[in-house]
Amino acid sequence: MIHVLAMITAHPGMRDRILAAYRDNVAAVRAEAGCVQYEAVVDAAGAAPGMARFGDDSFVVVERWESMAALQAHAVAPHMKAYALKVKEWTANRAIHVLEAA
Repeated sequence: MIHVLAMITAHPGMRDRILAAYRDNVAAVRAEAGCVQYEAVVDAAGAAPGMARFGDDSFVVVERWESMAALQAHAVAPHMKAYALKVKEWTANRAIHVLEAA
């Protein structure tokens, strides 16, 4: 099992635009062979003081893939290329962490 944490930071005020584009792409991603989980998350409202936050311009996509090959195919899928082009101007930074069980 491959786990991915894709940390996305939007330019100020652009997070909702990126999330809308993400939502438009979710069905295509979840239909990909090997996709187990694909979900965008944001900071929880009411989290205890002192808990780390990503901030109002950021979100994380939590992904699980059956194999590295499935993840690699996802990365070059036509709908992912189109999504990347669509959100490019709204995105300040992204960090993709690819993980496996310890």
